[in-house]
Amino acid sequence: MSRSGRKEEETLIEMSGTGDGEDLNGPLYEINSNADSEIRSHSEIDKNLQSKDSVFFCDGIRRIDFVLSYVDDPNKEVDRKKSDRRREFEMNLQKAGLELETEDKKESESGKIYFLKIHAPWEVLCTYAEVLNLKMPIRSNDMEAKADNPLHWLIRIFKLPYNVMNPEDDYFTAPFNKQKQELFKIEDQSKFFSPATRNRIVYYILSRCPYGVGEEKRKFGVKRLLSNGTYTSAFPLHDCQYWKLSMDGKCESERYTLYKHWARFGKFYKEQPLDLIRKYYGEKIGIYFAWLGFYTEMLFFAAIVGFFCFLYGWITMDESISSKEICDNDIGGQIIMCPLCDKRCEFWRLNSTCEPSQVSLSPSPAHGVHYVTPCAHPLLSSPQYSHLFDNVATLFFAIFMGIWVTLFLEFWKRRQARLEYEWDLVDFEEEQQQLQLRPEYEAKCTHKKKNPVTQEMEPYLPITSKAARFCFSGATVLFWISLIIASMIAIIVYRLAVYAAFASIMENNHTLEPISGLLTPQLATSVTASCLNFIVIMILNFLYERVAIWITDMEIPRTHLEYENRLTMKMFLFQFVNYYSSCFYVAFFKGKFVGFPGDYTYMFNSWRNEECDPAGCLIELTTQLTIVMAGKQIWGNIQEALVPFVWNWWRSRRARNSPENLYSRWEQDYDLQIFGQLGLFYEYLEMVVQFGFITLFVASFPLAPLLALLNNILEIRVDAWKLTTQFRRPFAAKAHSIGVWQEILNGMAVLSVVTNAFIVAFTSDMIPRLVYYYAYSENEASPMSGYINSSLSVFDISDFSDLSTPETNEMNVTLCRYRDYRYPPDHHKRYHHTMQYWHILAAKMAFIIIMEHVVFVVKFFVAWLIPDVPSEVKARIKREKYLTQRILHEYELTKLQQKLAGKEHCAEVAKQVQATEGKVQLSAYM
Repeated sequence: MSRSGRKEEETLIEMSGTGDGEDLNGPLYEINSNADSEIRSHSEIDKNLQSKDSVFFCDGIRRIDFVLSYVDDPNKEVDRKKSDRRREFEMNLQKAGLELETEDKKESESGKIYFLKIHAPWEVLCTYAEVLNLKMPIRSNDMEAKADNPLHWLIRIFKLPYNVMNPEDDYFTAPFNKQKQELFKIEDQSKFFSPATRNRIVYYILSRCPYGVGEEKRKFGVKRLLSNGTYTSAFPLHDCQYWKLSMDGKCESERYTLYKHWARFGKFYKEQPLDLIRKYYGEKIGIYFAWLGFYTEMLFFAAIVGFFCFLYGWITMDESISSKEICDNDIGGQIIMCPLCDKRCEFWRLNSTCEPSQVSLSPSPAHGVHYVTPCAHPLLSSPQYSHLFDNVATLFFAIFMGIWVTLFLEFWKRRQARLEYEWDLVDFEEEQQQLQLRPEYEAKCTHKKKNPVTQEMEPYLPITSKAARFCFSGATVLFWISLIIASMIAIIVYRLAVYAAFASIMENNHTLEPISGLLTPQLATSVTASCLNFIVIMILNFLYERVAIWITDMEIPRTHLEYENRLTMKMFLFQFVNYYSSCFYVAFFKGKFVGFPGDYTYMFNSWRNEECDPAGCLIELTTQLTIVMAGKQIWGNIQEALVPFVWNWWRSRRARNSPENLYSRWEQDYDLQIFGQLGLFYEYLEMVVQFGFITLFVASFPLAPLLALLNNILEIRVDAWKLTTQFRRPFAAKAHSIGVWQEILNGMAVLSVVTNAFIVAFTSDMIPRLVYYYAYSENEASPMSGYINSSLSVFDISDFSDLSTPETNEMNVTLCRYRDYRYPPDHHKRYHHTMQYWHILAAKMAFIIIMEHVVFVVKFFVAWLIPDVPSEVKARIKREKYLTQRILHEYELTKLQQKLAGKEHCAEVAKQVQATEGKVQLSAYM
């Protein structure tokens, strides 16, 4: 405690002093002579006495808070320069008060790697706990706990043991002040700061510690040393092996507890131990799993409603008059449809989409552009299956999901507010570590100006340089988005170009007759196009990820938070276009700009646009959404679980053949995968893309929330398993929210109302059916009778252009039908749109306006009705602030009384001394 009197201002100087690598002899680098003596005394201890699986120095007392590794070959010139950097860096770490211990390469399994173990002593932890404004416990919380849920016994099966759910006692907390240490509940200095807090503090020092020889004097930070190969890795240690408790009784073995109760797939039905996750990994990872768990819980309600909507479609499937008419031999069998492509395609009967035996006789309708996985069998787009998703329940579910999204976001805000209170993040705007300038920003910005708030000189990026960087960044993003759109258009052109070729080959090649019932022109086109598009998407994903990081680095964001937000927006924008473009094409463009047989619309004047199925484009959108969403989730989970496992097995295969007592804790963690600074970013991105699938296009597929629910139940355990078993322990960081993802979710929630309204209006057949039912039906007993005939127009084949005329007409057709509302060829307005077309268009526009306004009014009302912070939490926050202030006031009052009592005691002693001296003088005089 001898150094606890150092002034608070010195710690602020320490941080600014490390900004440019100057003032190395300032307070931050004051050599701790006590630490040096401890290092010398502990270096004499026999290392063999300490367990290799321990997380302590060889003395068994000082905890390893961080580990750096490196490979050193003194015979190489490059390695000699790296060695000089390490020497300077480690010397500065010791000047900062950290204690170091090196594990020689002879002790490692490979015999090539040095491990530098770092320990932060009490004084360093106290100093930086104050700098980072960390809240620490001052007194046990004596407020009344929440009343138990009366239905607790019903959900007991989902509960975890109390000691797992509540690993720490509840305390009142206050920002740490090392000059008032006696105010805090410091029962054991070695356990007062949790391992996560310790590694956060040490990483803060490592990221700002200078190094360099010669011209490198201004460089600093372990991140730069990792990038130039001076160190090969930097990581905090797991506290034990995940499959068993630590052999060292002083280790908490929280990793084992997390694996046993959270990261095992057999625990999928159990609640998550969020407090333990937060304690072990930090608040930033804890808030992600809290959000993912809450999102999964809310999906349960959407999945139930969606399943019943699907069930309604299944039950009423045989009652659909339109489906019966299409599949009736006397109705659909007598309707001859116009060819689906120019010249090579033939005329076909409408009921061929219902009968398997007829599918191979002539080309059937196109079944959607499937960009990621192969198209389903054409029969899946038959009218009976279309009714599964295109019915009255579709409208209800679209409105329900618009309200569900609002409830999800509002209730999440309330859940987030509770976590902020429980995790001491109420007054937390952003962690000091996030608000502090990025080391890369400080290193690259040579200009300086005075901060108007702190009145201190700090680096800044000139406005001209910033504008030029943003322009280049924006141009790069637009170029890559254009590249994605161009690739999508190229796939569409490919489909249009090869469909007719496949149809001609399969019609004229008798060797393909045995498989013609399974391999249709549509299926062949979709398979090849999907494979080609899948390759393009993977290549673009691989390239753009690196480009996005490169241009974000080039922008030189000022803070870590700004860096993550910029990268998030770039990556999400790319993923949005990459994954949703094909769904937008099927939903809003396919079949909308076809023209009519006498005047077809061509892409680039060469390829005729695709038509929708006679049953509508909604079933094609459903198929597209199902395959893309399910395929992405299955592939993602396999990749997340399998790749790290195989990689870790490959790296540690030799070490596992050695005795366990020689496979040290730092070597075990070194062989694991790196979670990385953007590890959590990719987890959020995956879930937000999924959120887009179940909100933007959910009107076409009510089972989408159910698929997402099943995936997320597995996703939670996959993420927990890989984080606990396959990755090094991440750097702990604070976060009071999900950050910019909240704004992205809000934007998608608003967009989903618009997209679902347009899907119901323009992609499904609901509005045309309703217009026919109320305005054009002539059969009162069965109002929907005749709808199919009403929705198909008549075309005289003699009006075909030379480009479109079929080469063969084996059915001797003179008139064919096509999907549109146009006058017949014998009408004086031949081939112009009928009034029914305009009535339907007006009804569609009116429906969009009404649905959007209704849903938005309900959304805003619900958002206004539900407060972001529960009243109970507000009251507890106020109560805790009041009690904390009272505790601090009582502490200051007690200190003042003690000081005054000391002064009074000194005054009384002085009076007694004066009286004694007077008596002595009087006695001497007499």
